[in-house]
Amino acid sequence: MTKVLTDARSIRIKGRSFLAVVLSPDLPLDNWLARLDDLAARSAGFFLDRPVVLDISEISIDKIELKDLLEQLAERNVRIMGIEGARPSMLGPGMPPAMRGGKAASDFEVPEKASDKSAEESSGQVGVATKQDAKAPETETDGQLRNEPIKVAEVRPVVPSLVINEPVRSGQSIIFAEGDVTIIGSVASGAEVIAGGSVHVYGAIRGRVMAGSLGNATARIFCRKLEAELVAIDGIYKMAEDMDASLRGQPVQLWLDGDIIMAETLS
Repeated sequence: MTKVLTDARSIRIKGRSFLAVVLSPDLPLDNWLARLDDLAARSAGFFLDRPVVLDISEISIDKIELKDLLEQLAERNVRIMGIEGARPSMLGPGMPPAMRGGKAASDFEVPEKASDKSAEESSGQVGVATKQDAKAPETETDGQLRNEPIKVAEVRPVVPSLVINEPVRSGQSIIFAEGDVTIIGSVASGAEVIAGGSVHVYGAIRGRVMAGSLGNATARIFCRKLEAELVAIDGIYKMAEDMDASLRGQPVQLWLDGDIIMAETLS
């Protein structure tokens, strides 16, 4: 007897990747929750309808403390879609599922130019070089045969980028985890841009801009006019009232130095 396995009643299951915010609490949890409240109060709607993963791999808590933390987050309208770093015994019915295998860093990294050899090994780039162990074509000069060096064309990896040819309006979200984002215009108040690489804004930043969202600490933020509600690089954020008043309204670049966001005006 032959049974048809695919019919009109079949359920189609697909795999799909989504970008989520990862919260990594630290102890004591009361102090961490207070800082979370401060962020939510100063950036209204930051967690609204946003998928969030809770990473507890760096702290030591038990099942009761985890359940209490989830309840505290639910009261703040922070919707936890999964938990990373939890032991199976800590999870139970009604709790978010265990998560694993998330990308902790960007797929594209720029190697340091410590040496030609290290750059070639780390990035896969091949510069113009003479292959000593390869048979090179021979040419005759003054009656002597000489090997001509073999020139290999340089191969550069293509780093993806996204260019938005219009302003980002209030309520809009631009999310591009694969690389840099360039905005030909401004980012309005209430709008946000999230990039795995750097963010370039050829206008004013009045909303929220987050660069290096997948762990790229070398990402930067550039804009012609800084009036941002929030800026963040590799998870380190700074609110509008925390920024130096002399930077407001100025063309600025921002980068990360350790756990501190640095800024300077552009001439």
